[in-house]
Amino acid sequence: MIRVLIADDQEPVRTGLRLLLDTAADIEVVAEAADGAEAVALARRTRPDVALLDIRMPGLDGIQATELLAGEGVADPVPVVIITTFDLDEYVYGALRAGARGFLLKDAGPTLIAEAVRAAAAGDALISPRITTRLLAEFAPTASASRPAAEPLTAREEEVLALLAAGLTNVEIGGRLFLSLGTVKTHIGAILAKIGVRNRVEAAMWAYETGRVKR
Repeated sequence: MIRVLIADDQEPVRTGLRLLLDTAADIEVVAEAADGAEAVALARRTRPDVALLDIRMPGLDGIQATELLAGEGVADPVPVVIITTFDLDEYVYGALRAGARGFLLKDAGPTLIAEAVRAAAAGDALISPRITTRLLAEFAPTASASRPAAEPLTAREEEVLALLAAGLTNVEIGGRLFLSLGTVKTHIGAILAKIGVRNRVEAAMWAYETGRVKR
């Protein structure tokens, strides 16, 4: 079972997410929090497989909670997925920078939300395709502000990176490029090492920052 913590300051939203996730046979909601501070405390105590955090909460918000749970330097990070009402929310970009593995809209539907939880638990990430291009292009810094790759990406790695930045999962990338799942994972691992980022979400942002994906 994938153990999930939900954090949202609105009780009806928490209830809805719990009911939605409880329909999945492999997902169990083990804790709920009404704000970021409570989410961090519960996550450290219960050690969920995934924390599903709202980005706007009183006190400690979703960005700050994400940094404490999954940020750079955290010894035993908890995978975080941000879920938000707003499809152009400047705080989402900050949350991704803080270490979140993905983000979704609250109206994404049960299938996509469950997929995002599974992806995060497996060390992968899922970014809502509906807002990937709009949000990352809007809030990514200019290309000149991004560090170059330690070594050039191969042509195939460039193809994989472009699809990753478009919000495709590993399975979808493999289907599009006629590659096995293992080969896709190998390419993504090489990309992360070359461009010096921690996860595929940061790789997607790097693709925007360096102009590989256009607005």
